[in-house]
Amino acid sequence: MPHDTASRVPEVAAALEAVIVATRRHLDVIAAETRGDAEVWAAYVALNEASVAYDRLIDEVYGEATPWDPRPLPGGDGEGPWAGGDDLAEPDGQPVIISVRQRRDYLVPSQAALMRIAEAAREAVPDPEDDGSPLTGIGDAVLELLHAGGGTLSALEIEELTPLDGLVVVNEIAASIDLDAVGNGGEDAAFVMGGEQPVVGRLDERSNYDYDDEDEEEEDEGE
Repeated sequence: MPHDTASRVPEVAAALEAVIVATRRHLDVIAAETRGDAEVWAAYVALNEASVAYDRLIDEVYGEATPWDPRPLPGGDGEGPWAGGDDLAEPDGQPVIISVRQRRDYLVPSQAALMRIAEAAREAVPDPEDDGSPLTGIGDAVLELLHAGGGTLSALEIEELTPLDGLVVVNEIAASIDLDAVGNGGEDAAFVMGGEQPVVGRLDERSNYDYDDEDEEEEDEGE
């Protein structure tokens, strides 16, 4: 083991212990009958920050990563590679508006398992506007997971969902979306971009899912 690495082992061990403590604290809070939203959120943030710090150290010291890939929460104290400094540039005189559209498909191996983890997420990070109605399907389950994860798609990186291929498209647009004008059933129209709103960026997200294995399983079942 290189000397620099050996000298940082205690630092890594301390970061790991912080994750363990934060995890136990988070479990204690969400398991308490008298838990409050603020207390649950504070425990969630503390666990996330400890996880981010440990993940960063693992990368710095060993060049490795944790399997849960923690990320700093938006608006938090964590510093990601995208964080701005104190010397931010002045705003443009005519700022540009962009639309980022992302489609990511998922395979749901077990709807029952997805519903169970969504219920757990609902209890862990309650929505103040939730009316308490039971989850009725996959759509509700996914929305609960997104809420618990701060609205980012990283909240869907769970064993109960297998990511398939995806696509990210960036358009330059003239005006931002008016949600009041998008009624129920009009969601597709909200994602349609005309020729006057050009594509300025595209990212293809290719999964590691093996479609051939699925075809072979279907053939075996048919025999």
